Amino acid sequence: MQDRIKRHDPFIAGLKERLPEALRESFTEEQLEALKLAFGTRSWGKHSVDLRGTVKFWHRRYYFVFLAGRNYRQLSRLEQELSLLGKATVLAAILLACGLVGLVLLYLLKSALGIDIFPDYSFGVWTWFKGLFE
Repeated sequence: MQDRIKRHDPFIAGLKERLPEALRESFTEEQLEALKLAFGTRSWGKHSVDLRGTVKFWHRRYYFVFLAGRNYRQLSRLEQELSLLGKATVLAAILLACGLVGLVLLYLLKSALGIDIFPDYSFGVWTWFKGLFE
């Protein structure tokens, strides 16, 4: 029964159709099963976004494919360097934003405590902040 199922397997039938006649019956059942496991699963073809379609334009039909998903391939040296540069840029931007927020908070604290570092000069941040609560 198992042999009959393997003979009618669509993957194995398609594989045998594409092979030269001299090779079609030269594979053992074990070899055919191994080929099915190696090529039949297509785990590389699964994408989180897989949009395919056709568009009729004038008298012809054109197809389009839009695929997106996680990249499981090894990155080239250039891609690794660009990825590292991107990560460093994002980290620097986050640190800069946190530093600026920290400076504004320190300025507001200084103003709330009534400390004047530069007499008769103000950035207007404390006045603006107080105006929010009036």
